[in-house]
Amino acid sequence: QVHLVESGGGLVEAGGSLRLSCKAPRMILSVFNAAPMAWYRQAPGKERELVAGESSVGIINYADSVKGRFTFSRDNGKRMVYLEMNSLKSEDTGVYYCNAAAYGRSLWGQGTQVTVSS
Repeated sequence: QVHLVESGGGLVEAGGSLRLSCKAPRMILSVFNAAPMAWYRQAPGKERELVAGESSVGIINYADSVKGRFTFSRDNGKRMVYLEMNSLKSEDTGVYYCNAAAYGRSLWGQGTQVTVSS
C-alpha cells in the first residue's frame, strides 16, 4: 500500500528553484496531523541523509548544507508536505524521499529525482 507520493523533481540549473510535494492520500487525517514528517535525499553512491524534518514536538531541523536555502512546510488539511528549494547547487542532486512516522512505522515514498546542472 502506497502511503506517500512525491512529485516536483526535475532538472534545474544551479541557482534555480524547485518545490517538492508529498501527499498522503490514504492516511487517516488524524494520523497525518500527528505524524512527524521529513524529507531525505540520496545522492549517487552515497547514503540517504536527512534534509529537513520535524521532531515529535514540531520543531523543524535542517541539514547544515541546506539551511537558509530550503524550507519545509505542511498543509494538514490537504495531507501535503512541501520542500521549497532555492539557490540550488550541483551537490543537491539526488533522489528526494518523503518520510512519515506513522502507524508505528517509518513510511517512505518512491522518491523524486532532482538534478542540478552546474
